[in-house]
Amino acid sequence: MSKTVLFFPGQASQYVGMGKELYDASEEVRNLYQIASEELGTDIAKVSFEGPAEELKRTRYTQPAILLHSLAVLMHLGKRLGSFDYACGHSLGEYSALAAAGAMSFEDAVKSVVRRADLMEKACVEHPSTMAAVIGLDEAAITDVCMQASAKGVVVPANFNSKAQIVISGSMEGIEAATALAKEAGAKRAVILEVGGAFHSPLMETAQAGMEQYLSEIKFNDPIVPVIANVTAGPVTDAAEIRDLLVKQITSPVRWSQTMSYLLDQGVSSIIEIGPGKVLTGMAKRDMRPEKSHNIDSLADVQEFCSITA
Repeated sequence: MSKTVLFFPGQASQYVGMGKELYDASEEVRNLYQIASEELGTDIAKVSFEGPAEELKRTRYTQPAILLHSLAVLMHLGKRLGSFDYACGHSLGEYSALAAAGAMSFEDAVKSVVRRADLMEKACVEHPSTMAAVIGLDEAAITDVCMQASAKGVVVPANFNSKAQIVISGSMEGIEAATALAKEAGAKRAVILEVGGAFHSPLMETAQAGMEQYLSEIKFNDPIVPVIANVTAGPVTDAAEIRDLLVKQITSPVRWSQTMSYLLDQGVSSIIEIGPGKVLTGMAKRDMRPEKSHNIDSLADVQEFCSITA
């Protein structure tokens, strides 16, 4: 029997104007944006809908903006979403997945991500750093490259995005050395990314400590379906374990490629990506080859999905 997974995107999926129709069409959605704005001390709706793009790219705004967009889609779908077997999200998208699976309330997810984004942006300021995408090297080769480059500075694998792409994270010197070594090792491409800092690396340890303290006060529930954790690429169904994994996630690599392999092994053949963009579906089409896939980004997408599945 075919199984369905919900995918939720992470940072870099944002775009100016994202979620505006969803916001305009629902008081419930507007209330959620208001909660985020109060936590941020900034009108996140204005930043999301009007930009400028450089402002929306700031970690402090990007993370809550993407989360709010995904939750807004979920609110519009309601029960019309239907049943699903698994949920997972890329990095900050894991909070959307947990909210969709009932492991945390929408309001707590928003407040947690606002805090997460603030702590991570501060860690980026404390430790000027970056990330790079490497195409064409496997996990073993990337690990070896990072170990060699560590002589120049911190550098680790950060996102195992697909069989073809792995993102590394670290200090400026570490990343520069690693990209050069990756090309020498046969990488098709090794490109330094325009990001705020070294996410999912030891340079985020101050953010991790802050999130551990903050999440200790948040109520978690056992999810209604397994959520595939970034840290382990395996299912988690226990509330206490969810909290622990969210803390570890800050400095651990996102095992997205391994997550797709796990889902494929479980018989998942239908994907619903909820939120801005189509990045995760694009990777899944290459590595999972699903029988069905849907991207639900706009109000029109919600209406189309509901008409197809009615």
